[in-house]
Amino acid sequence: MKRRADIAGSRPIFGTMALACVLTLSSGAAFAQIVTPDADPLAPRQASKPQTFQKFGPQQQQKLAQTPSFTPPASGAGNTGYDSTNSRRAKAKKQAAQKPGSAARAQASVTDEPPPLTLSPYQKPFPTEAKNAMAQATGKPPVEFGPIRKPLKKRRSEDADDPYAPLGVHAGGFLLYPAVELSGGYSTNPGQSSNAEGAWLYSAAPELRAQSNWSRHELKADLRGSYTGYTPDTTPTLSRPYANGKVDGRVDVTRTTRLDLGGRVLVSTDNPGSPNLQAGLSKLPIFTTYGGSVGLGQKFNRLDVSIKGDVERTAYQDSKLTDGTTASNEDRNYDQYGVTLRGGYEMTPGVAPYIEGSVDSRRHDLATDFSGYQRNSKGWTALVGSTFELSRLLTGDTGIGYTERKYDDTRLDKLSGFVGNASLIWTASALTTVQFNAKSAVQESAVAGVSGVLSRDFGLQVDHAFRRYLIGSVKAGYGNDDYKGSDRDDNRYMVALGLTYKLSRWAQVKGEFRQDWLRSNFSGNDYNVSTFLLGVRLQQ
Repeated sequence: MKRRADIAGSRPIFGTMALACVLTLSSGAAFAQIVTPDADPLAPRQASKPQTFQKFGPQQQQKLAQTPSFTPPASGAGNTGYDSTNSRRAKAKKQAAQKPGSAARAQASVTDEPPPLTLSPYQKPFPTEAKNAMAQATGKPPVEFGPIRKPLKKRRSEDADDPYAPLGVHAGGFLLYPAVELSGGYSTNPGQSSNAEGAWLYSAAPELRAQSNWSRHELKADLRGSYTGYTPDTTPTLSRPYANGKVDGRVDVTRTTRLDLGGRVLVSTDNPGSPNLQAGLSKLPIFTTYGGSVGLGQKFNRLDVSIKGDVERTAYQDSKLTDGTTASNEDRNYDQYGVTLRGGYEMTPGVAPYIEGSVDSRRHDLATDFSGYQRNSKGWTALVGSTFELSRLLTGDTGIGYTERKYDDTRLDKLSGFVGNASLIWTASALTTVQFNAKSAVQESAVAGVSGVLSRDFGLQVDHAFRRYLIGSVKAGYGNDDYKGSDRDDNRYMVALGLTYKLSRWAQVKGEFRQDWLRSNFSGNDYNVSTFLLGVRLQQ
């Protein structure tokens, strides 16, 4: 009893000594220095407040002298199954039996989460493809910076947030990412002809990305457009618009059954110097391609099967000639109807091989074109490939296959050949990202005796962050146009160097030098183009 009394009597003494130490430290002339690395003179200035010490007032001193009391952590959080006490579940069940009304919470803590909703191969996020690295592919804008190092979505909470990434705008259940790029520069050969004539250029390119934020279902959109002008201009005028929009949706009928919906539109022109253009043009004719698709997908454990129907129409404006008259392009207008069947099997997490087959039919507005050929056709395509998501280091999908198209006119040769599609992103390191893109397409032709054009394009883009705000890009592209029914074969090449300086989340400065070549086995079609671009990107 005496020992306990001595200990109890000594507690005020220890408390008084501790309080005296704290008061001495808080009132004394003691200062702490924080060592910071040398600031980067090129880094954009960011708002920050220096760390300071706060003196204790009477209330803080009184609280410090009191004996602290701790509240035991909660045994669970909602229905996530997280137990902050790190205790066994048997203990949680015992507590639930003792406390009325907690049985439901205890049951939720030991119940497994339901499996995630089924994703569709057609409804994945829009890939950050290296399409801007293509070598003057048909249906592309005259000039374009393109996306520069869009990092993959981070899964770990400890990863640092990108201070220069756009935050977006919340609009109901959607997250919107508006942006606009304003650029200017000089091109040594905007007409892409053997007789090069240089011109200054300017371009305005607005864009809008939208992503739904729903617990079920999904809707996303990617809308981009531009207008490029040249001065001095030529005949035909090279100033022209461009627009490309995609809208995809997914309706989750059940946990394993989905409904895929999609819509798209493309507004562009043929490239200057294309053999499909008439002579004596005063302006490049604009064509519009728009369509939609409806698909149904079902998942059987690791097996995913889907079927999709697609409808698309392409229509050309009348050509304006230098003599003031117009020439009809009605024979180039056509509708396309297709069906695609796809089956994939998830062998391992992140690797899902698939087999895909499609058939389609093209029907022109005129059964016979102005050259006397019947260009209605039927075709099929078979692909074998796989999707990848290996530890977020390699993501995307790739496939290789064969295509064939037969025309109603027996004078037109059958068009066939190997095709391939790919969209891969390799995160080589925290600072370097490599993007590879491949695409094959069978294009219509207006040249007499030519069945069509089998185009194959490949693009490679490497982005490296010298600093978090300074990104360097290297691009290379190759394309081949094989004119079936003719001996013509065109090879397109492209290399580019770019630099992006991120001022903030809302503004970037961009610069790029690009070199294009075309080499054809037909004389008089070779050309070289050098393009210099400097611009600014504003985003939200």
